[in-house]
Amino acid sequence: MQNIVILAGNIGQTPEVRTTQGGTKITNFSLATSRPRISEGRVLRDENGYRVMDTEWHRITCFNGLGKTVAEHCEKGMKVLVHGRIHYTKWIDSMGNDRYGCEIIAEKVDFLSRPKSAENENPELVDRDDEIPF
Repeated sequence: MQNIVILAGNIGQTPEVRTTQGGTKITNFSLATSRPRISEGRVLRDENGYRVMDTEWHRITCFNGLGKTVAEHCEKGMKVLVHGRIHYTKWIDSMGNDRYGCEIIAEKVDFLSRPKSAENENPELVDRDDEIPF
């Protein structure tokens, strides 16, 4: 049996960090993934011919070192690839109602883009392989 999730998308807001009473650091962020809307086996298009997209929002949770790295280097709009697992929770709210939640516990986060603030900081880090003349 396996519980494996791989998501590629855009970060929805700046990651938030909190610390538990036991000292564990937890970083949360939302991740948007999109796919074309399908109807009757065909991709739907708008009046301008563009594909109509459906967006899903995922709550991503990172712990300790991974959370620290995400908090330091990620910001809203960045593209990331998240490897992790689905985690469901159930609790009773203050009104006595059963409540349910779902989140992705990240085990690995790959950065697919740089933060906007770092895009022009180190020009020597830019990949110039496409400029090789052979």
